[in-house]
Parts: sequence; C-alpha cells; structure tokens
Amino acid sequence: MRLDKFLADCGVGSRTEIKTFLKKKRVLVNGALETSPKRQIDEKKDTITFDGQVLSHETFVYYLLNKPRGVVSATEDREHKTVLDLLDDMARVKEVFPVGRLDKDTHGLLLLTNNGALAHAMLSPKKHVDKTYRAKVSGLMTVEDQKRFGQGIALKDFTCQPAKLEILSLDEEQESSLVEITIAEGKFHQVKRMVAACGKEVVDLQRLTMGPLTLPEDLDRGDYRRLTEEELASLEIFDVAL
Repeated sequence: MRLDKFLADCGVGSRTEIKTFLKKKRVLVNGALETSPKRQIDEKKDTITFDGQVLSHETFVYYLLNKPRGVVSATEDREHKTVLDLLDDMARVKEVFPVGRLDKDTHGLLLLTNNGALAHAMLSPKKHVDKTYRAKVSGLMTVEDQKRFGQGIALKDFTCQPAKLEILSLDEEQESSLVEITIAEGKFHQVKRMVAACGKEVVDLQRLTMGPLTLPEDLDRGDYRRLTEEELASLEIFDVAL
C-alpha cells in the first residue's frame, strides 16, 4: 500500500495535505523519516508514526448516531444540516454515509459507515432486517389495529409485510397512544402511513433498533460513538468483511 493512502485511511488528512506533512518531515516509517507519498509500506508489519503517534490502519469505520430531529439522512444538502455535520473529521475523510435513512423529523438510531457491502446487506429486502420504532400517536390504537399490522396493511401503492404493533400505553383522556412498531422493510414514510391507515397520526417517531443494533440509553440525542467490539461482532451475521 502507498504511504499516502495509508495516512489518508488513518484520517491524517487529504492526499494534498499529506504531501505537505511529508515535506515537513512529520512522518516516520519504522523510525526513519520518509518524505515520499509513493513509498510502499506493509500496513500489517511496518510502524508508521505521525507527529510522534503510532498509527493503526483501518479500512472501515462504524458510527452509531442518535439522530436528532431536523437533520437529514444524507451526505450533503444545500438547505438542511446533514448527519455528517454531526460527525468528526475522520468520518468525512473516510467518506462514511448513512445506512438507510430516517425522515427529517424522525430521531433515533442511525448507523453510518464506509462499508458498502454491509450497507447493502442490511438494506437488502431479502435479508428482512427488523427495525423497531417507538411512536407517540394521536388516537387510541386498538387490538384490531394490531391484527391489521400482523396481517400486512395494504396501502395505495404496496402492501406492507406483516409487522408487529405493541401497545405500551393508552391515554383515553388525551386520546393518545404510545406504541412500538417492528417492521422488516423500510419504504418511504412507512410507519407513519401504516398508522394513518388505521385512522391515527404519528406525532413523534424514534427508531430504537436496526438488526442487532440497539440505541444506547446513555447516548444523548445528537451524539455519536464508534461501535463497540460486541456490536461489531453482532454484524457478522451479515456475512461480509468488516
């Protein structure tokens, strides 16, 4: 691997910035100064140091974000703040992207990575990856609604796969419900449309899980962190290189 690619993968900077760093003698290879970006190195055997810090190579990175409302699930947008604006410089250097999307006014768990194979596997309709949402609903959800969800609700343009509706609480005075909904697909506005088909309206929507990943209780809205070793291991079920 070329030295400049290794340094870029480690988040040191862009290729142009790395050339400058090399000229300024800020990089060591096995203890010796190196100024050529074309230098071939073995990322598994050679010791690369930048400003005195030993670098560890990683091809893929994984971020778990508690997406806030008002932010769009995109890598760029001319009008709105994107989820990438919430992440660090390393994420941008690594060119991460959101795995799937959450509506602008939906909050909760969102995985961002630069591992395209994993993203494809998690979003593939053939994989039937469950996603669980907690919804505050205007209107009282019923046992009949639960049956409709379980049978698969027919919308105008498609029929939803069978889904699970769990009623957590009902407030008859306010005529509102708190529910959890688990679906194995993710069509546009699907959860909101399914609830609307039952004559009610979602007023707040939060994603709690996606496949084996669960939104941590201690991760504040708008904050993010790297996946833990246990979380990363749980993604091995998708049978792709991590």
